[in-house]
Amino acid sequence: MTGLTGKALRLTVFVGEHDTWHHKPLYSEIVHRAHAAGLAGASVFRGIEGFGASLLIHTSRLLSLSEDLPVAIVIVDTEERVRAFLPQLDELVTEGLVTLDDCDVIRYTGRDDTPGESDREGKKSP
Repeated sequence: MTGLTGKALRLTVFVGEHDTWHHKPLYSEIVHRAHAAGLAGASVFRGIEGFGASLLIHTSRLLSLSEDLPVAIVIVDTEERVRAFLPQLDELVTEGLVTLDDCDVIRYTGRDDTPGESDREGKKSP
């Protein structure tokens, strides 16, 4: 069971869906490195439309030919742990945007490994 509450730092990395690192999706490499670094968690969100420094609009609309949709990787952990992870992003992200935001974690708890259905309060029941 993992717990994190209080002041934290949110790291958001914006890249393109087709950006790669050694023939592997860049967002996947970032998530795997965050996991290996012991960070609290990472989530990847695929955008439906956006533009960046190139000013080229990428969209998922049917009539558009763009397939390189925006992707956001969000990581939240203590400031010390997030800042310690930044040098890895310097190596990985050659095009994109990396932002840091202070945030307050209200509740973060990991799941236990006990099999069973979740009850109404989100806890596993036997």
